[in-house]
This record gives sequence, C-alpha cells and structure tokens, in this order.
Amino acid sequence: MTSLELYSKGARVWVPDPDAVWVSALLLKDYSPGDNNLLLQLSDGEEAHYPLASPSDLPPPGNPDILEGENDLTALSFLHEPAVLHNLRVRFLDYSSIYTYCGIVLVAINPYDQLPIYGEEVIDAYSGQDMADMEPHIFSVAEEAYRTMTREEKNQSIIISGESGSGKTVSAKFTMRYFAVVGGAAQQTSVEERVLASNPIMESIGNAKTTRNDNSSRFGKYIEIGFGRKGDIIGANMRTYLLEKSRVVFQASAERNYHIFYQLCASRELPEMRSFKLDAPENFRYTSQGGETQIPGTDDLLDLERTRNAFTILGVQPDQQMELFRILAAVLHLGNVNIQASGRNSDRSYIDAEDRPLAVFSKLLGVDGPQMAHWLCHRRLAVGGEMLVKPVSGQQALEARDALSKHIYGQLFTWTVQRLNSALRSQKRQTKSFIGVLDIYGFETFDRNSFEQFCINYANEKLQQQFNRHVFHLEQEEYIREELAWSRIEFSDNQLCINLIEGQLGLFDLLDEECRMPKGSDESWVRKLYDQHLSSKPHPHFQKPRMSNSAFVVLHFADTVQYECDGFLGKNRDTVFEELINILRASQSELVAELFQQQGNASSVANGSVRSGKRATREHKLTVGFQFRQSLEMLMDTLNSTTPHYVRCIKPNDLKEPFMFDPRRTVQQLRACGVLETIRISAAGFPSRWTYEEFFCRYRLLLHGPLTQDQAQVSCRLTLPRLIPDPDQYCFGKTKVFFRAGQVALLERLRAERLRVAAVIIQSRVRGWLGRVRFTRISWATVTIQRYCRGALARRLALTLRYTKAALVIQKTYRMVAVRQLFLMIRQATITIQAFSRGTMARRRYRQVLVERAAVLLQTRVRGWMARRAYRRVRAAVVFMQCCARRRAARRELMKLKTEARSVEKFRELNKGMEVKLMQLQLRADQEAREAAALRETLHAEREAGSAELESLKVTDILQLTQELQALQREKDSFCKEKEDLSARLFEQEQAQEECVQQAVSQASASLRAELDEERRKYQGLLRDFTRLEQRYDNLREMSLLTEGTKVHRRTDSTQKEVRRVSVTSPTLERRESVWSFQTPMDQLMVSMDVAKDPAVKMKVEDLAHAYDAVRVANKLLESQLLSQSRHREEELEALRGQISAASCGSSSAAGPQELQEVLEAKEQECVRLRRELKELKKTVSLRRLLTQVLPSAFTAETSSCPSRSKPAVTGLLECRKKDENKLIKNLITDVRVDSALSLPPGLPASVLFLCVRQADCSGDQTQARSLCSAAVTAMKAALKKHSKDVDMTALWLKNACLLHDLLRQHSPKQTLDSDDLAPLTVDLSDLIRALSDLCIQAYQQLLSITEKRLQNIIVPAMLESETIPGLSVSTVKLVASRKRAGSDPRTVGGDAPSMAAVLRELHTALSHQALPPSQMEQAFHQLTYFISASALNSLLLRKDMCCWSRGMQIRYNVSLLEEWLRSKGLQAGGAVATLEPLIQAVQLLQAGKKSEADAKALVQTCTALSSQQIVKILTLYTPHSDLDERVTLNFIRTVQGLLKGSSDGQPPQLLMDVRRVFPVTFPFSPPAALHAEQLVIPDSLKISFLRRA
Repeated sequence: MTSLELYSKGARVWVPDPDAVWVSALLLKDYSPGDNNLLLQLSDGEEAHYPLASPSDLPPPGNPDILEGENDLTALSFLHEPAVLHNLRVRFLDYSSIYTYCGIVLVAINPYDQLPIYGEEVIDAYSGQDMADMEPHIFSVAEEAYRTMTREEKNQSIIISGESGSGKTVSAKFTMRYFAVVGGAAQQTSVEERVLASNPIMESIGNAKTTRNDNSSRFGKYIEIGFGRKGDIIGANMRTYLLEKSRVVFQASAERNYHIFYQLCASRELPEMRSFKLDAPENFRYTSQGGETQIPGTDDLLDLERTRNAFTILGVQPDQQMELFRILAAVLHLGNVNIQASGRNSDRSYIDAEDRPLAVFSKLLGVDGPQMAHWLCHRRLAVGGEMLVKPVSGQQALEARDALSKHIYGQLFTWTVQRLNSALRSQKRQTKSFIGVLDIYGFETFDRNSFEQFCINYANEKLQQQFNRHVFHLEQEEYIREELAWSRIEFSDNQLCINLIEGQLGLFDLLDEECRMPKGSDESWVRKLYDQHLSSKPHPHFQKPRMSNSAFVVLHFADTVQYECDGFLGKNRDTVFEELINILRASQSELVAELFQQQGNASSVANGSVRSGKRATREHKLTVGFQFRQSLEMLMDTLNSTTPHYVRCIKPNDLKEPFMFDPRRTVQQLRACGVLETIRISAAGFPSRWTYEEFFCRYRLLLHGPLTQDQAQVSCRLTLPRLIPDPDQYCFGKTKVFFRAGQVALLERLRAERLRVAAVIIQSRVRGWLGRVRFTRISWATVTIQRYCRGALARRLALTLRYTKAALVIQKTYRMVAVRQLFLMIRQATITIQAFSRGTMARRRYRQVLVERAAVLLQTRVRGWMARRAYRRVRAAVVFMQCCARRRAARRELMKLKTEARSVEKFRELNKGMEVKLMQLQLRADQEAREAAALRETLHAEREAGSAELESLKVTDILQLTQELQALQREKDSFCKEKEDLSARLFEQEQAQEECVQQAVSQASASLRAELDEERRKYQGLLRDFTRLEQRYDNLREMSLLTEGTKVHRRTDSTQKEVRRVSVTSPTLERRESVWSFQTPMDQLMVSMDVAKDPAVKMKVEDLAHAYDAVRVANKLLESQLLSQSRHREEELEALRGQISAASCGSSSAAGPQELQEVLEAKEQECVRLRRELKELKKTVSLRRLLTQVLPSAFTAETSSCPSRSKPAVTGLLECRKKDENKLIKNLITDVRVDSALSLPPGLPASVLFLCVRQADCSGDQTQARSLCSAAVTAMKAALKKHSKDVDMTALWLKNACLLHDLLRQHSPKQTLDSDDLAPLTVDLSDLIRALSDLCIQAYQQLLSITEKRLQNIIVPAMLESETIPGLSVSTVKLVASRKRAGSDPRTVGGDAPSMAAVLRELHTALSHQALPPSQMEQAFHQLTYFISASALNSLLLRKDMCCWSRGMQIRYNVSLLEEWLRSKGLQAGGAVATLEPLIQAVQLLQAGKKSEADAKALVQTCTALSSQQIVKILTLYTPHSDLDERVTLNFIRTVQGLLKGSSDGQPPQLLMDVRRVFPVTFPFSPPAALHAEQLVIPDSLKISFLRRA
C-alpha cells in the first residue's frame, strides 16, 4: 500500500483557509492518479473542489481520531503544520492544557488567566518523576534539567523564547521557583527571595508598554542559578543583552517609555520626591510622545513601592535609591531642555541661560549648568595639533542631548545589574554547576523595523541554528544507539543568513565601516549593501524592496523582514561627546561620578562609545553592533557548553483574552520559534518509533510466524517487508522499529481493513446463525400456536356443554327458588299479621290493667290519707280532753290548797314570799305556754310555707340546680383539661430547656475540641519548625567548626557541642542555674503582678530559645486549662441534669425553671469564686517558688522536712550514685547498640531511669533527680538524631519517651493518685514532663518522616504502575507509545528497593514490637495512607497514560490489597481506610460509563470526595487503550461541568491534593502499672550492674 491510497473516500484532509489557516475536509470519492481535483466536504457541510496539478499538490492528510489531543506533537502519525495547529487548538481550548511537547521543545501557550497548576503540591508531584511519564509542564522541563545536572554533573540551560506578551518572564519565574524548592532552598529562601526581588526592579527599568504587550521586556537576560555539591541553590548571576535605549528618547504611537519614569511621576507628591520637581508625565517630552501615559489596571504608585522594597531586599540603601531616582528624574528634565537654532543657516544653537529644565537637571546631578549648556551646543575638534571649539546646529544639539540621555540611562541600567549580581553572588561556597535560564526576545516583525529588530532577529537566527544542530544531534544519537544504517538528514540550515549578517563584508561589517566614515550616512550604507549583495555577489537571503531605496529585505528562517535604514548608523554609534561625560564625572553626586568613572575604567561594559576630539583608533570596537555580537558569541559558547532545554512561549491572541485562540497569530509564532522546524527534522528521519513488544501487541493480527511475545522481534522482521514493500520506509533497530512519516497510518489502515474483513466474516456467520435460530424459533412457534388453537377449540366446546348443563340446573334451581320465596313470603306475612294482632290485644289488656291498678293505688292513697287525718283528729281530741281533765284536776287541787292555806295563817305568813314566787312562776309558765302556742302556730305556718315552697322548688329550682351542676361539671372538666395541658406544656418546656442545655453543652464541647485540635496542630507545627531550626543550627555550627582553624582538642569541641545542644534543646540543670533561669520566674511574677519591666534591660543571646520554651509552656498550659474546664463543665452539667430531673419530679411545674435558674446562678457564682481563689493560689505558688530560688536556705528545712514526715516509705527502686550518672546515660541510651536495644523489653530504659529518679527523690536529693531526668531527655534527643533513618530505633525511643512521660506525670505532685501505694514525687518536674511530651511528638514526626521518604519513590510504581492482575494490560496497548526524550532516563527503582507493603509492614512490626498503644498506630497509619492516596492521585492527575479503563482496574485492585492489609491489622478504626476514598473514586471514574446524561449524574453523585477540577481533569485525560473503548466527548465533559457548577460554588480551585498536610497527633495519658525493680529483667549487655536495689 502506498501513501496515495490513503486518499480514499471517507478520509480526512486539511485544506488552506484565509481565516482559520487550515480547515478539515472529508473526501467524498477516492483519489486516482491523474485526477485534476478532489471532491471535498468542508466542516460546514459545503462541497468544494480542490484543484490538483500534480500528486505533490495533494492536501495534507489528517491523523487518526485516537491521536487527537496528543501531548507530544512528534507522536502524530502525520507531521505537518495543520496537524500541529489542530492539536494545539484542541489541547488549549477543549482540554485547557497550555503545555504541549514537541520533541525536546515545550510549547507554552499564554492562557491570560490564573491557573491552579503551580502550587507546592504540583512541584512535589513532578519532583523525581520522568519527563515522559508526566503531562507537559514547565516543572517537567525544570525537573529534567535538574536531574540531568545532578546525574551527569553537567551545566544545563533552559532557553525560553517567544514574542512580547507570550509569557516568557512568568515561565522563567516558575522555573526559578521550582529550582528553589527541589534544590533544598525551601527552608532558606534568601537566594530565591533575592532572585525574585530582581523581577520588579528589572521590570521597572527594562520593561515598557508596546502595541502588543503592556509589560514588554525590552532587553534579554540570562540568569545562571548556581548549585552546590548537594544540589542546593547557593547563588545566581544575571547577564543582559541589548537594552532598547532608543525608547528613552522616542516612543511610537500608543506606546510608553520605561515604567520607572511613570512610577516616579505618579509618586511626585511624596515628601521625599518633592525635591525632584517632577510633574505629570504629559508634561515631559520623553514620556508623552506615545500619547498613552496610563495602563489600565496598573497602579504606578504601588509598583514603585514594590520596586523600592525589592531594592531594600537586595541591599541597596535608601539614600542610594533616592540617588538613583534623582538621576532618572534628571533624565526627564533633560528631555525638556529647549535648544534653539541661530545663525544664518541655522548652523548654530544655544540654550537660554534661564532655562528651568536645564537648571533642575544640573541641580539634581550636581553639575555645572552653564558648562552643560555650552557643550550641548558645541563640540571640540583637533585640527593640526590644535584644539578648536565648533558650534553645532540645532538638530545636532538635539541629537547630542538625546544621546546623553540614552547614555545616562544605559549606565544606570548597567550599574543596577551589577548591584543585583553582587547581591545574588555566593560569598561562602563555590558553585559546582549551574542551570541557566535564558529569557530572550523572540523573532520580531513590525510595520516599521529598525536597528533593534535587526539585532533581535540576528540573535534568533543564531539560537535557531543552535537549536537545529542540537535536534539533529539528538536524532543522530538515537540512531547510533539503535545501530541504524542511516543517511544524513537534510534540514534547512540558516548559516547563509547568518553569514549575510555577521560574515566578512556582511551587514554588520559594512555598518561599522560606514560608522567610521566622517560623513557616513544611512543612505550611503544602503547603497553599499545593494552594491555588495545585489550587484557584485547576489545573496539568496538579501533583497531590495520594489518601492523604496532606503530599506532592505532579509529572508530570515521564520519570515521575510523589511528593515528601514533610517537611524541605523546613529543607534550603532551611540556616541556621546567626551566633554559632556567629563562634566558628569565631576558631579557632586557620588553615584553619578561612580557611574561614569566606571565607564572610563572599563569601556567594554558600556553600551556605547565616548567620542573625543582625537579619533580613537579602536572606535569600531565600541559600536553597539560589535558589542552585541561579542555578547551573543559569549552566550552561544555558554549554551553550547551546556545541555539545552527549550521552552517556546506562544501568544494565542492580541486581545489578551483568556483562552481565545487566533490560528493566524499562532502559526506565525510557530514558524518563528522553530517548532515547525523540529517537526520537519523529525519528519525527515524516522519520527514514529515502536518497541517490538508494543508493535507486536498492536499489530498482532497482521503478523506471521511465531505469535508469542517473546519472539516479537522475529515476527516483526518477517512480516514488515510484506506489509511495506519499500524498505526505505522503515528500519529495524536493537530494541525498536522505526517508521517514516505516514507509515503508521498505513499500518493502521491495513489493521482496520483486516479488522473489517474479519468483521464481515463474523457478521456473515452470525447472520447465518441468527437466520437458523429464527427459522427454528418460527417452526417451534407455529407448532405451538396450532397446539394452543386446538386446545382452545376443545376447551371452548367443553365450555359450551358446561354452559348448557349449567343453564338447566340454573333454571330448575331458579324456579324452585321463586316458588320457595313466594311461600316464604306468604308465610312470613301471615306470621307478621298474627304477631301484630296479638300484640295489639296484649297492649290493650295491659293498658286496662294499668288503669285499674292506678285507680286502686289512688284509692289506697286517699283512704290512707283519710285514715291518717282521722287518726290525727282523734289524737288531738284525746290530748285536748286529757288537758281539760288535768286542768280540772289541777284546779281542784288548787282550790284544795287554797282552802288549806286559809286555814293555816301562820304558814301563810311564813310562806308569803314563796307565794309571790309561785305566782311569778305561774305567770311565767303561762307566758311560756302562750309563747309555745304562738311558736307552734308559727311553726305550722312555716311548715305550710315550706311545703308550698318545696313544691315550687321541685318544679323550678331543681331544674336550675341541675343545669348549674352540669355547668360546674363542665367547668371542672375544662379546668382539668387545662391543668393537663399546662402540665404537658411545662413538661415540654422542661424537655426543650434540657435539650437546649445539652445542645449548648455539645456545641461548647465541639468548639473546645476544635480549638484544642487547632492549638495542638499549631503547637506541633511549632515543634517541627523548632526541630528544623535546631538542625540548621547544628549544621551551621558544624560548618563553622570545619571552616575555622581550631587549635583546641577534638574532645573539647565535642564537649562544647554537647553543651550547646543541651542549652538549645532541653532545659537542663545548668540552664536552670544560669542567670536566665533566675530571671524567668521573676519576669513571670512581674507580668502577673502588672509590674512594668525596665526598658534598659537588654535581651541575651539565648532569648530565642527561651522564648520558644515560653511558647511551649503557654500552649501546654492552655491545653490543660481547656481540658480542666471541659471536665468541670461536664461535671456541672451532669449535676444540673440531676437537679433538673429531681426538680421536675419533686416540685411543681411552675417552680421548676425558677429553681433551676437559681441553681445555675449559684453554680456560676461558685465557679467565679473558685477561679478567683485559683488565681490567688497561683500567685502565691509563683511567689513561693521565686522566694525558694532566691532564698533557698530559708525554705530548705521546711521543704526537706515535709516529705520526710508525710511521704511513706517506697521500696523496689534503683539507686544511682552521682558519679555514675553519665555512665548510666551512656550505657542505657547514648552508646547502646542497635541489636541490644531492639532485644530489650519494651520501655526498659524508661523504667530504669524512672526508678533511679524516684530513688533520688525519695532520698531527698532533688538536684540529682532533676539532673538525671534532664540528662535522660537530652540523651534521648541525641539518640533520635543519631538514628534519624532507623524506624526500629525511632519507635524504641518513642516508646521510652512516652512511658517515661506517663510515669513522671503519674507521680507528679499535681496529679491525683488513685492508689495509696503510689507516693508522689517531691521535686517538680513539670517542665521536663513538657519536654518529654515534645520529644514524643518529635519522635512520632521523625518516624513518619522516615517512612514517607521510603514510600515517596515507591507509591507510584506500587499503586499506579504495578500490574498485579496478570494479562490485563497486555491486550490494551496504546496506539503510539510514549517517547523518551534525549537525556531523559526513566525512573529506576533498584532491585533491592523494598515494596510498599514491606515498608508498611516494617513500620507496623516496629510499633507492635514496642507495644505502643493502638491509638498511636492508627494515627500513624492514618497519616501515611493519606500521604499514599494524595501522592497516587496527584500522579494520576498528571499522567495521561494512567487514565484508562484497564489501568483503573489495576489501580483499584492495588488499593483493595492495601485496604485488606489495613483491615487485617485492625487499623481501619483510625480513619486509615477513609483517606483512600479520593483515589478509589478517581478509579471508579475511570471505570464508569461516560456517555449519557444519566452517566454524568451518576458520576457527580459518586465522586463526592473529588473536586470539580479533578473530575474534569480525569475526564480530559481519559485515553482509550483499545478499539473497544472511546474517548470522552466534549459534550459529556461540559455536561459534567454544568452539574458540578452548583456544588463547587465558593470552593477554591483545587486540582492536586496537599501531600504536605499533617494531622495533629494526640498521646492519651494511660497511667502505667506500679513499677518495682524486682519486676525488671535487666540483661548484662547493658552493663549497668553498678545500680543498687533500694
């Protein structure tokens, strides 16, 4: 198959377009040799005819769809301009990827937007990774340069080029930032800070606004970043090239001068700037020519502030800054000097003596004004050995003024660069190697091109030549490595164009020659160019424009440029008269004199020449062109001596709109920056390269011979000659097979054809099988239908018979039922009539009986009433008769008595008074009888009235009372209901109050826990910083000890080192006995008592360390206070809950809340009182401690006597004598061997030390107890540093530090002891307990740091690249394998490198062996699993080859193995498994369906642990690795973005996870069991037998 057969129906080609440059079209019919046109269908559906004159005019073919969005342009099957442009457009617009590889070149498109792809997590992800494995990025190029430098010990260069506004400076800044981080300068960023501080300065004095860029660099720079032996940054140096000095005196329309002038004008109102006499920029000639003095969105005043801060960082003093600004202001005033013409033919000029700008200029620079005015208008000539002064014309005087301005600015620029280099230069260490970053202007072509564009394009010609040769050299190396029989690759060399410019009698030579002529002019120089390069020896790269005689055309490698010759000679000479320079040398300003004295001492530094009366014999060497050629030659020598890396910055549009792609501007820059040249060189050789295994896996169905992967090379060699008849189109190497451009597409077409034929065969077989299956099914269906039909007919007949029989039965039954119902109805009616008749008769008889019974009853009642009335009458008559009879008898008796009384006179006299009394009694009896009768009558009347009233009440009042009673009953019911409602409401209120209290308690507890976690995290961060600072202090001291020539014995040095380490890291006894320890309690007491400190007291050298100790104490105190407050609050809440429940049960509903409020107020008052007492007690304790330290003798007896009286005797301790302390520490901690230490029981050293400390405390020697404990802490710190890379030893000292901390805290005087057997210590070791707590955290962090370092290079191979499912990835091979670039070696993991499971298992074994608590193990593995998940996910987000379905299966299986291991060890409770959720969801995203809207919704609901940027990034990177898979469509990605927009509002953009995130660790206090010496098994290998049991 030939390449012409690719032009068949359905193939895609590229056709030119005036707007889009290239557009895609579809072939509607096959191309046959001899056709005059192609029938095409454009993307808009329109048909077109493409004319063809010959087969060479065929349009470029399109690449397969699977290669769309490829991250390396050289991986495309067809390498041509439209394919490159389309791939860049797809990656930039559809995938938002601004970086793309093109062989060894990184193409960077300016997005004009802030992207979250430059954070520290991105730097960590690219650090140590291979360039071919990661997505294109500026960090990838920087990492490649850094790795090559450290591996090969060879200098590197990163060449960043592009036109103005393409992002060169930003790329250089990110490159330097990457070097600062990976180069070990993350802890000491002074060099990076100074390098970055140079950017505002260089932008102010070297950048300006142009028509294409608001911040265009008008000079080139090359920054050499020096590295030491360990790969850390130790210095930098900057070289600049071709400052555009003409911009100082002239600006084109819509452009500005350098930024610094406008910044000075904007700050003219500042007090320090008023002496400069500045004005608005519109009032100065040098800043108003462009017509635009403001840049939208730019604050010149704020920019000047940044510039001044940068000068300060670089060490430029404020007075020197003001001198520099004074010179710049003087340049502005010099531009306003009014030079007037005079004389007959205006051949003279003068300056008015009262010219204000000249006076201000002279005052600012400290020069003589009249002399300056004189020599601006005159010049000195040497004629015949005599010196003559000649006046100059007004135009010449203006040129002299402008030349002086440019010269002053150039000298100031040079001085600034020198000061910057002196600040960046390394003073102590020698640079071993460097990486140079070249930020240089790209190829420029404007409507009017002058001398600056000529030099810039000349520099780009040299760089392009170097680039072409380097690319060609890499191609040669690849072919030699693979032992190919190759022929020389032809590529377009631009040596002829370079010879035209710099060769003998070239453009520069003729320009310098014309500059030496007394009356040389631009016109005569152009005529010489025409004569030399058009007439005598026509040059292929030189042309003359048709319509101009003052211009020339050069055919550069990128474009054809027409240069206007006006000003070439003046800019090349850049001449300033010596008289003006001498005036400036005599300036009263030190900086001005220094600037021009330097010029006199080193003329080669100046950018121009100084012209005096005598003509210099070597004047031609001082021209700008000559100096530029020299500096360019030095640059090329530097680049040729280094390994170059190329970054080409592209400006996508001129409107500076974010993510807007202009294809015409992009193609123009691609042609200018050499990207297309790389494509041409690659296409000229063998651009497509496959390993034999990859080729075998992809094209197995085309191969013959052995079909095993082990014999893939044999199969390839046997089959390729049959597939590709032309042997020149492919070549076999040692490990790869090489193809020329387009051959992979041919193989893909053959493969597709083979697959199509196979598909047709499969379809035919499947269709036959489907036909037979269909016939079988139809036959079976027919028989089944017949069977069912016959059955249905039979069932229908049987049903008819059943219906007939049923009808007869129904008729019979119906008739029977009808007759029976009639009979029953008649019977029921008869019975009913009888019943009603009998009932009527019975009721009639009943009513008659009732009437008779009522009559009898009435008669009975009446007869009874009449009998009772007769009885009452008879009884009343009998009583009356009895009364009458008795009265009669009484009267008779009275008469008898009267008679007797008359007869006896003496008794009458005696009883005369008695008779009176009797009479009175009689009278009273009569009266009472009358009253009784009246009362009886009243009673009778009352009875009758009562009876009547009772009868009336029975009729009316009873009904009323009944109604009232019912109303009262209803009111009672309502009251009961209201009572129940009130009770329920009160109960609800009590419950609500209780819930509110519980919620408040929970919120307060949660906030306290959050604050506690935050304080713990900050405290642990401070501890990490302190450890790092301590390590840096030790490193610096060791370096100083190595560099200084000490005459002291080494033992003395070690002793000093130990003492210094002790003084910095731990509060030892010597430290406490120092002056600082004497003043520390006093200072604390002064602060607590609000006593002002004497300001005359100066801080000491150790204040920083003590300040840090104070911070630690404060943090610990805050932590204890928070814990105690939370405990007190919980206890109070429990008590309140009990009181609330008791009050709710025992008291009324109304009094409950009031009593609860009273109880709460009482509790609050009690808390306030307790806090006040606690504060007073603290002050008392502080005062007592202070007095104890100041007057120890006054309290020694009391302190020593109290423990002896109150402390019980303690046995089972170990006694260590004072002289054996160092020996104990040495044998037990410092010099213990690793094997011996690991064989010890867990916590044995801590147990022995505690028993010794307790024995010293019990014996009353508090000093020995404190010194022994302090020495143990110091020794443990030293042991941790000694074994900083040993997991087992770090775990051992973590266990001992924790155990010793718990023992000391358990026996602390401040701790409440649970058992009477545990006697507290008398010595206060609270500061050492805090030091041990810090040591525990330090050991824990060191343990994690060791494990993370071991895991760092294993995570990606173990989680992403490990193929634990055999055979899964073999069948799915990418169409084009990833290429390894020149100098890019793959990341190699040594054969003895441990696996991730082995590292985790080792850590778990070490922690388990030391019997550490499960909570600590869970916290450690929680941190490690987060590190693993974050590192793996970050790498997945930056590697396109990992984003496929098969790789997702592998990763998910690897993650499941890790999960299973964590669960088997019981570590899932601490959140270790939960941290793997983002990685698991990313893998699920790779495996899920990605087509419909339902799939999009499912993805959004599933991937909750991933950010929207991460989801979109994975979908963008998803690449099908087989023909059965498809690429994710842009519509699906946009649908997902729309669904994610609502959920991601307000979230910061997060692409990569922060691998440096640290979770705070907590060490729960667990009181150990009682410790006795008899329980310890001390081996003899420790050699501590000198300890005695006490």
